Parts: sequence; structure tokens; C-alpha cells
Amino acid sequence: MMINSEKLDHVLQNFVAGLSEVQGAAIVTPDGLPLASALPAGMDEERVAAMSAAMLSLGERIGSELSRGSIERVLIEGEQGYSILINCGQDALLLVLAHKSAKQGILQLEIKRILTELKLIFS
Repeated sequence: MMINSEKLDHVLQNFVAGLSEVQGAAIVTPDGLPLASALPAGMDEERVAAMSAAMLSLGERIGSELSRGSIERVLIEGEQGYSILINCGQDALLLVLAHKSAKQGILQLEIKRILTELKLIFS
């Protein structure tokens, strides 16, 4: 499958620019390779991709061990904000970094919107 990285970058840039609570976003493969990103300055996209793969792996293990079924998303809440990892295709994950002040309902709606857009690109 041919991936249009320019289009992915454009979608991510618009997503991050359109929501003040979103600090950054990246699309990575489940094995930790970066496909596209709109991350804060100084954040290494390869390192972010590797950590995203580790988040997914740990989430899947926990889901399996605790009989929660397949993982829909992995959410990490820290004192500075949120890291949300979501499947956006068979071979891609969306990582969203959001401020602590982000309203969860609005953030989830916007994530749902961008997922629809990304799934069209990946299909």
C-alpha cells in the first residue's frame, strides 16, 4: 500500500493548528516507525514512534491479562496533560498529545473526526 505522507502531514498540521488544547500528533506504525507528525519543537518523532509502539504493546498485554478484549485506545494522563493512542487503520496508530486543560468530550469528538479522515486516506 502506498502511503501519501504529504497528505498525512497536512491532516495532522490542520488538526493540531485547529485545536489550542492539542499540543501535537503523530501517526506511527504498530512496530514503532513514524509515518507523519506534527509534534512540538524538540520532540524526536522516531523516539515518539518507539514509545507509541511500547504503549500499544503494554496496553494489549494488560487488555489480554485482564480479559478486556482488543484495545480501542491507550490513555495516559499526567500532570501536564494527556497522551492518547488510537488505532487508525490496520497498520497505523494515531498519537494525540493534549494539554491538561483539554475538555475530554470535545477532544474525543475531534479525535473521532480526524480518525474518519485518516481511515479514508489509509483505505
